Amino acid sequence: MSLTKYIPNTITSTSVLCGTVGVVFALQGRPDYGFILMLIAAVCDFGDGLAARMLNAYSPMGKELDSLADMVSFGVLPTAILIGAMQQCGVDSWTEVIPVFLAVMSALRLAKFNVDERQSTDFIGIATPTAALVSGSLCYFVTLHPESFLAQWAGTQWFLPALAVVLGLLLVSEIPMFGMKVAKGHKLLDAKRIVFLCLAVAAILFVVIAGLNWSLAVLLVFCIYIVENLVIALFCRG
Repeated sequence: MSLTKYIPNTITSTSVLCGTVGVVFALQGRPDYGFILMLIAAVCDFGDGLAARMLNAYSPMGKELDSLADMVSFGVLPTAILIGAMQQCGVDSWTEVIPVFLAVMSALRLAKFNVDERQSTDFIGIATPTAALVSGSLCYFVTLHPESFLAQWAGTQWFLPALAVVLGLLLVSEIPMFGMKVAKGHKLLDAKRIVFLCLAVAAILFVVIAGLNWSLAVLLVFCIYIVENLVIALFCRG
């Protein structure tokens, strides 16, 4: 029996491990460590699909495991990071429980994705990794730079809970979001993707030139992606 068919599920299981350990770190007051583990989980999330395609090792179990891994690493972990960041910023309020809304919406989003045949190349609503990386990169930056204006916002009792609610609603929305995977026979670099890539490069260059922490580049890139899709949905569709 070939062992290669187990490689994708092993990679996915690594994502679960990273997400679980990240939750522990986040709730112990280290949301920055939680974000690093989230990034590793995101690499695994990309790698398991790539490995499955290269090795032709698809399986029903792998599909189910992938959803469970996403729930841990991109649903529960960002929730824990938001709560951990609020605690680190000195927020002592009942609003600490509001980020749990993001975990619930992530579960609904993943269930919806699994049964929605419209989302083979593009998405309906933002993907769970997008919401997770926005939350994680923001909290990482705030943790490392408590003197920044973002940390001042995060130190209020409503900013991070409001972010969790907005992202949660976007997860289950019916707003079309372009993906970076395109079906065979379709052009990858259409106008909206070219605009996104140009703006993303500009944001990264800004962060590098300004000498800011790299996590701000992650935050800006994913915020640009969300805002561009919202603009397209509002003004460019009949």
